[in-house]
Amino acid sequence: MRAFDVPEFYRSTIISRVKQTRKVSDPRKQDFSPSLLDFGAVKFVLARHFGFCFGVENAIEIAYKALHENQGKRIFLLSQMIHNPEVNADLESQGIKFLQDTEGNPLIPIESLKPEDVVLIPAFGTTLELEKRLEALGVDIETYNTTCPFVEKVWNRSAKLANERYTIVIHGKPEHEETRATFSHAAKSGHALVVKNMKEAERLCDYIQGKKPIEAFWEDFKGRTSDGFDPAQDLKRVGVVNQTTMLASETQAISDKIKQAVSSVIADDKAFANTRDTLCYATNDNQQATRSALEVEGLDMAIVVGGYNSSNTSHLVELCESVVPTFFVRNEKEFASDGQLNHFDWRTGIHHQTMNPWPEHEGDQAPVILLTSGASCPDSTVDRVMHEILQRYPGSKNVEDVLIDFEQRMEQNPQD
Repeated sequence: MRAFDVPEFYRSTIISRVKQTRKVSDPRKQDFSPSLLDFGAVKFVLARHFGFCFGVENAIEIAYKALHENQGKRIFLLSQMIHNPEVNADLESQGIKFLQDTEGNPLIPIESLKPEDVVLIPAFGTTLELEKRLEALGVDIETYNTTCPFVEKVWNRSAKLANERYTIVIHGKPEHEETRATFSHAAKSGHALVVKNMKEAERLCDYIQGKKPIEAFWEDFKGRTSDGFDPAQDLKRVGVVNQTTMLASETQAISDKIKQAVSSVIADDKAFANTRDTLCYATNDNQQATRSALEVEGLDMAIVVGGYNSSNTSHLVELCESVVPTFFVRNEKEFASDGQLNHFDWRTGIHHQTMNPWPEHEGDQAPVILLTSGASCPDSTVDRVMHEILQRYPGSKNVEDVLIDFEQRMEQNPQD
């Protein structure tokens, strides 16, 4: 896999070393078992895969290249390049301005742009409608387009299916930039609609199977369909794709559910298109690695680090909290000096404060904490969070000694 030129302050002294050690022992990334760092007073279980993915590193490299190559020019991002507050804040501090917020609401009028301005397309991509507005102004949208290649793969698959007269069902969050972009690209060649979760997919299946009157369809899916959508006709040939940061297992379950519904009413094995190839490898790897880490015996709690508006991070939180007490934190600044931990509830959007949530020793057993992060979170942030947690456990071993011990264990037994 290609190496990207990412600023050093996003790298780390702890996590990068752990990842490099695992890479040497498992270069083909076939071992999803977690890494264990034993500090004596506390043990950390690190998921095998987390942090910057290919698409994020690609976007960061392009963004800083744009800054370097266009000094003195006005530089804009359509919206947050990725959903991480530290990355976006650093780009803003260097002069990049956002044209829209994450929901597509204007912050700076698009019409104020000039042909000589530099515009970056975020990693989520953008809609065809917005591309046309920018092109009409003479703005170059290709040179610094940071759209993730795996998002583009979903668009290409959607276009192919639409050309074959399939309706594209997109499993995603309707308000998310990537879902809006995928919907736009899918609707260009055919019909598309968005389902947010299994509950909505089940309602869609009721319409496919004639269990609910077609007239009620528009109450359930208002604003979720392409122009001219006819549920009586356009649900007879269906393919499912996803927002690449959704739970892969949920996308597959939704796909299976819709396939079953279509097959029950249409005697044509081509009425449903197999779209497993649109699932993002990084999302799959991070979720599979998290599941493996959750199997560690004696796990006491989980800390998941990332932007609070990060879809892929919230799904890692969802996985963890089904097994152990879990805290979703943005960075080390959520740790208060009095022992209070500020954390985020991704379901309600509410911030909470918990006083001293840290598990204590039980006999000779040190507390065991799972630590992972979203695909848009710098490893350096995870380092700082780890240091904050270590401060809650006086007497912990020296970091360098722990890393040397880990490297030696991995050399002796790669699957330890």
